[in-house]
Amino acid sequence: MELRQLEYFVAVAEERNFTRAAERVHISQSGVSAQIRSLERELGAELFDRSARTATLTVAGKAALAHARAALASAEALTQAVGEVTDLIRGELTIGMVVGCTVTPLFDALAGFHRAHPGVELSLLEDNSDRLLDSVRDGTVDLALIGTAAPPTDLESITVVSEPLVVVTPADHPLTRRRRVSLRDVCADTVVCMPPGTGLRAVFDNACTTAGLTPRIALQAGASDAIADLAARGLGVAILSESMATAYPDLVARRIDDAGAPALLALVWKDAVRPAVRELVAHGRRAFASH
Repeated sequence: MELRQLEYFVAVAEERNFTRAAERVHISQSGVSAQIRSLERELGAELFDRSARTATLTVAGKAALAHARAALASAEALTQAVGEVTDLIRGELTIGMVVGCTVTPLFDALAGFHRAHPGVELSLLEDNSDRLLDSVRDGTVDLALIGTAAPPTDLESITVVSEPLVVVTPADHPLTRRRRVSLRDVCADTVVCMPPGTGLRAVFDNACTTAGLTPRIALQAGASDAIADLAARGLGVAILSESMATAYPDLVARRIDDAGAPALLALVWKDAVRPAVRELVAHGRRAFASH
């Protein structure tokens, strides 16, 4: 008795037709019929009444159906169990990270995962958030840390950081003397910010669009260090997230009161079907929660 015979038997029983069953299992009708005949000879009983236009189960066939389904389910469970172990012993994972963003909890998660599963090969790549999202969607990246204005609805995600936008300037800039800083105040000056495709830029652009403002983007850079340095040299006011700005104590950071939605950092993945992805997500949850 072979598993494929049981598969064909269940297909015919459920389709009640040899032709449709053959289409379902992707072999010829004669092939299905031959395998069912072979199974019947081995069992010593006919499983289908073939006298009518539809294939109906005999008493023996009805008795066999539940057991055939159980055998197929057990075989599938066996395959899955071995696959899960193999995936965590010698699998591969590709992790994406937004450019210019050094996030210690992500590195802690990768280190913890590596200690637990040293046989899984880890690859880390940097890109902007939009391209990382596309890579997660097409399966070339398993898990990514992205900046975004809102978590994508078509992917699984965990928001790990949510913080306001700030405008960063030298200490002698006029904005530092204002009690409150608005988007209109920011847009009255030239702006240095992240390029399109990044989460911070999406948040800033959305806020300006909502307020009916068009910022004058003077310069764009993918790294916060470059943006802060350009602002320090008087080439425009910098748009960063609050935590990014703390790295530049010689500059002054002010919250933009009406910037609206916060800037988010999120872990995103397509689907945690693979055990290695599930494990890495779990490590990521713990690492970010501890910070």
